[in-house]
Amino acid sequence: MRIDILTLFPEVALAPLGESIIKRAREAGIVEVRAHNLRDWARDKHRRTDDYLCGGGQGMLLLPGPLFDAIGELRGPDTRVILMTPQGRPFKQAVARELAATRHLLLVCGHYEGVDHRVIEQLVDLELSIGDYVLTNGAIAAAVVTDAIVRLLPGALGDERSPEDESFSDPQLLEAPAYTKPADFRGLKVPEVLLSGHHARIAEWKRRKALERTRANRPDLLDG
Repeated sequence: MRIDILTLFPEVALAPLGESIIKRAREAGIVEVRAHNLRDWARDKHRRTDDYLCGGGQGMLLLPGPLFDAIGELRGPDTRVILMTPQGRPFKQAVARELAATRHLLLVCGHYEGVDHRVIEQLVDLELSIGDYVLTNGAIAAAVVTDAIVRLLPGALGDERSPEDESFSDPQLLEAPAYTKPADFRGLKVPEVLLSGHHARIAEWKRRKALERTRANRPDLLDG
């Protein structure tokens, strides 16, 4: 798989992707991740990529010219162009799985007040949001999306079962509480059922605790 990130801040996008699981996946050739500076496609001597909004309003908007040129150069026949924007489709685990099956992703990072809407109309396949809040730039969001996708690729985690037992593997349930050794830590004990070796009872306990945790932290997942 190949992931290209188009941004004004390539270092911000790549910084979290050079450690741990994602680093090993890149080194193993499971995924190729590259970040590109949008200013490389700027047309004037000042490498300008933004301008004031037509019709007034605060802030600056990314110009269509550099984006059209950059996307035109980076995209191929198997590319899916995704714009990171607060106005996009919510990014969930199911979306991560969907995108992990794509051969080439081009993540376009919104900055300032976003991008000229003609870019969205003509070039973007999917607008994507990682949450209902505003970040200083879309490179941070692109790094989050890349991390979530790469860890789903075959071989990235080392243990192929790992993604199956995590929060949002079931879209309506959070993960059950987890414990490790020692069984008694400062008087705080691991639930006895987890030490029983009784797989059916453990599975029932985990299901019950997952429901309790979901009701407490994310009741919206249980709606309906």
